[in-house]
Amino acid sequence: MYSHRSYRIKHTDQSILHWLCVFWLALLLNGCTTSIDDYEHTEPKFELFQFFEGSTQAWGMVQDYKGQQVRRFDVKLNGVITGDQLVLTEDFVFDDNETQQRIWTITKQANGRYLGIADDVIGEAVGYEKGNALYWQYALAMEINGSTYHINFEDWMFYQNNNKLFNQAKMKKWGITVGTVTLFFQK
Repeated sequence: MYSHRSYRIKHTDQSILHWLCVFWLALLLNGCTTSIDDYEHTEPKFELFQFFEGSTQAWGMVQDYKGQQVRRFDVKLNGVITGDQLVLTEDFVFDDNETQQRIWTITKQANGRYLGIADDVIGEAVGYEKGNALYWQYALAMEINGSTYHINFEDWMFYQNNNKLFNQAKMKKWGITVGTVTLFFQK
């Protein structure tokens, strides 16, 4: 015979099991997140100002949320250091001949921390450098199909050697990855 009470217990047990699974999955995924501290002892050490002082060449691509390449670009960079500040001018040329310029003013803080501003950055970019890595977080005002969106960037730079640097940035909106930017820098 079917009892209404036994259904409630089963339903409650399923609900508890569901939430326990969600909780453990969240813990597992959080445990998989990379931290800048994971790179503290990696070699060779990355020095942001030293790498970007003077002329640097870069090239890269933008991929959408499915991983499909949607744009390619070349970048010429020029960095000038004055005290604890690096002014980094980036001149982009995209595969459709669109050009953009971004001028970063990056200020060195204590303990491998950096703050950066640029005209299209919302507020300040915050960066952390340890070992061969630099992690940036910032929001960028991006024009897409005639509308401006604020896209959050989680930007990782990995120093290869004296002449090469790899960069991968995840673009997020409402916490969801909407694209990826990959760059390769060479002195």
